[in-house]
Amino acid sequence: MNVTPPSTFTSHIPEQVSFDRRELGLILAVYGRHVAAGEWRDYGISALREVAVFSIFRRTAENPLYRVEKRPKLRQRQGMYAVLGMDGQVLRRGADLAAVLRVLERKSIRLVD
Repeated sequence: MNVTPPSTFTSHIPEQVSFDRRELGLILAVYGRHVAAGEWRDYGISALREVAVFSIFRRTAENPLYRVEKRPKLRQRQGMYAVLGMDGQVLRRGADLAAVLRVLERKSIRLVD
């Protein structure tokens, strides 16, 4: 009689989370409008194990003004996309990236005296 050890359940853990082409297109469209307006000048992309981050900078040597994050583990809870402010406060979170990015569009509207 042969005894085989029970098979271990291995979940598929990706090496890194990244933005796909459609997601980057949406983010870069918003980014491009703000660059054309002279508000933003630089960005950075990080692809980590649990989160992908698109950081938006006013100048290169500063802390990011905004961070757009993608966390697939939050897909069933709060939504996997979030926009965070400079201080780390969540400005908007949801499952639809286009809807989440609208918070950045509202930031560009200013009252002129």
